[in-house]
Amino acid sequence: MLRRYLTRGLRSRFARVMVASMIPVALIASASSADTTPTNTITLTAPSALPGVPALPFTATAAAAFTIPVTASGALAVTPSQGVQGTPITVSGTGLPASTSVELTWGTSNATWLADVEPNTVNYLGTSYSKITVVMTTLTTNSSGAFTFQTTAPADFGGIHDIYAVANGAAVGHAGFEELRTLTVTPTSGPIGTPITITYTSMGASLYTGGAEILWDNHYTGEMQAQWTRGTASVTIRAAGPVGTHFIQVGNAISYMYLNVIQSPIPYTNGGTVKFKVTKDNGPTASSISWPADVQPTVSQVTTLSNAGLDPQSSAVATLSTSKGPVLTKTTLSVTGLPSSVTGTVNLAYSTVVGNRVNCASTCWAFSSIALGTAAVTNGAISQQVTIPDNLGGWHVVQVMKGGTLEAQAPFYVMESIVPFMNKAGKVISQGLATANDYTAPLKNPTPAQTARALAAFEVGQSGKGSDTFKENQEFTISIKGVGWTQLDNTLGVDYDNSYIGYSCGFNTNGYMVVHLHATGGVGTHIIDLYPMLYSLSPSFASTPYGMVPDLSYARDYPGLALGYHVPAIHFSIKVVK
Repeated sequence: MLRRYLTRGLRSRFARVMVASMIPVALIASASSADTTPTNTITLTAPSALPGVPALPFTATAAAAFTIPVTASGALAVTPSQGVQGTPITVSGTGLPASTSVELTWGTSNATWLADVEPNTVNYLGTSYSKITVVMTTLTTNSSGAFTFQTTAPADFGGIHDIYAVANGAAVGHAGFEELRTLTVTPTSGPIGTPITITYTSMGASLYTGGAEILWDNHYTGEMQAQWTRGTASVTIRAAGPVGTHFIQVGNAISYMYLNVIQSPIPYTNGGTVKFKVTKDNGPTASSISWPADVQPTVSQVTTLSNAGLDPQSSAVATLSTSKGPVLTKTTLSVTGLPSSVTGTVNLAYSTVVGNRVNCASTCWAFSSIALGTAAVTNGAISQQVTIPDNLGGWHVVQVMKGGTLEAQAPFYVMESIVPFMNKAGKVISQGLATANDYTAPLKNPTPAQTARALAAFEVGQSGKGSDTFKENQEFTISIKGVGWTQLDNTLGVDYDNSYIGYSCGFNTNGYMVVHLHATGGVGTHIIDLYPMLYSLSPSFASTPYGMVPDLSYARDYPGLALGYHVPAIHFSIKVVK
């Protein structure tokens, strides 16, 4: 009760300090935690430069529409009728029209993500897929109406693929090939912290086949999808101790594993298990960040970028020398073509939002503006260095204001970063890791010094002194800056020794996130990994699978990539001593 009372009081004071530094621009009502109707649903297009994406199979040419008679005139056979990618297969036809051009087609799918892109947020809306047919080859039957075609099973979504022989716009034969999955783990041994690449092929495009789960020694590590990578997911986790043999299990999942899928209508999604041998404990490694693929977004809308209030007489163009980076990045704003009426000095502002997703009913967050100083206008141009505020991550906008009129603006993307901890001499002694400082002032008659000490602890999330070494069961903290507020970047899922233990959010504290954990698991090195997560609450929508758990396939198959979001995985390791 004592801590709850004091925390509430300190939070109130902290909130007043936070809001006082902002100038409200406009209130945007956000949906509550109940189901709601999205207003700007977008079917996302995968960025073209995603690495390792298989091409459409065979000729990659869409097949022309054809009819399917009730009874085919001939027969097709596929040998073998099932196999993994790369399996040699033979398609043979008999009883078909003689000496006739026949097109062989392959049934497959395209799959993607859905999002609701609003002026002040982005909501995750699930996935979408459609069936398509591509041309395998075109051939001519012999005088007996037969043919033989040899090929290999392509890199494609898994499951049953319909194969048709089409002549003169009608199917004259039908067969199928069931593509099975493969699981590859490399390496299969190494010290604690070794990066392990897990490649899982021929995942599906539909709900019950489109997701997979990874277990480490029966502990939930995270999920992966392959919507944009045509069924092939390749993710990386890290080896966790103790020294000895561990088990990596991969299987079909809608967030969590379908444990008896072998008895289901889709038994081919059963996955597999691979042993990994942890060879030794070399101690903690440096904290690090793994960024997703650096690709161009395919959606032009940028959160917080709006033409509301823009001077209709202005055709000014604003650019930033650096358009993405962590908080406190210095970038030069350059503006040309300001109207002749804009002279003297102008105000520079930073568009962001303030609010939270907890217990919000009608207005959950609102646009706010942070002052960035002023700039002098010379011949309709500006060149001014600005510092990106220590605030929320994600998309923001640097704006040029003359009075209450917006003259020009340029977007900036705030990337997540690890908070350094320094000693009194200013030397960095730890990246992100520190002891916990749970100090609270006495409830009755606290002295000014005690109150100040408690407030100082609260305003840094009760993180303490930097260190990567902690006693058994000691409380410690992990500190991150630049966490966002949309459903694509407001939370990170936390794994301790490859076991998912929960998530943390940085919205209410302006992008500053401090995770409190305990140094458990025994003496030795332990790893902590933070992964992107698709937040599917507040607001919540129907049909949003794969939400609220670590997304291990964030680097190539994550909806935020189409919107210019670069949400990383962040890695830490600690040494536990007696």
